[in-house]
Amino acid sequence: MTRVNDRIRAPKIRVVYGEDSQQLGVMTTREAIDKAKSVGLDLVEIAPKADPPVCRIVDYGKYKYEQSKLKKTSKSKGPVKMKEVKFRVRTEEHDYNIKCARAEKFLDEGNKVRVQLQFRGRENAHRDIGFVVMERVKNDLLGMGHVDMEPKLAGRAIGMVLSPIPAEKRVRKFMLSHGELIHEDEAKDHEFEDSDEAEDVEEGEEHDSTEEQEGEEE
Repeated sequence: MTRVNDRIRAPKIRVVYGEDSQQLGVMTTREAIDKAKSVGLDLVEIAPKADPPVCRIVDYGKYKYEQSKLKKTSKSKGPVKMKEVKFRVRTEEHDYNIKCARAEKFLDEGNKVRVQLQFRGRENAHRDIGFVVMERVKNDLLGMGHVDMEPKLAGRAIGMVLSPIPAEKRVRKFMLSHGELIHEDEAKDHEFEDSDEAEDVEEGEEHDSTEEQEGEEE
């Protein structure tokens, strides 16, 4: 339950004001309520577990309406899912393009993408090459996603996480049609589908991803 005005219990709070979240600093709750009333607005507790709690000076009716809209929007979108695409140091060019196309497809569907590059055998002695490959992947996918987690070494693999950029800004560089790359000029005449079996999970949950096998050398 959201506390408003005199229902706020904390003796001291941090106050923000306006759409740009202007910081008014820490003050007593009574001072903050008086300040809100002086401009014809309400004091709304937005982060009760912070130390000190954070409150916003705002029109409570408008605030409540906007929060309700956000809640409905998040429900309609469903849980954020994580897809995974795996590369090798020696992934061939055609397979590399297909994997990037799949990553773009996942991002275009609103999913996050975990990119992993695994080292095998003597490749562990040349991990710098792995970072070169991951940097290439990152740059090739900039038209569809931004980096949440930069390439990071963990054990015998390098991991990176991408999130989709706004739909109106997305530009695909790789195209897929039934598992094959096609030219961008043909893109308007095709519906892109592939048989990738990457496992879906809600964001933040642990999972065991199924490695993509198609096109990889064992």
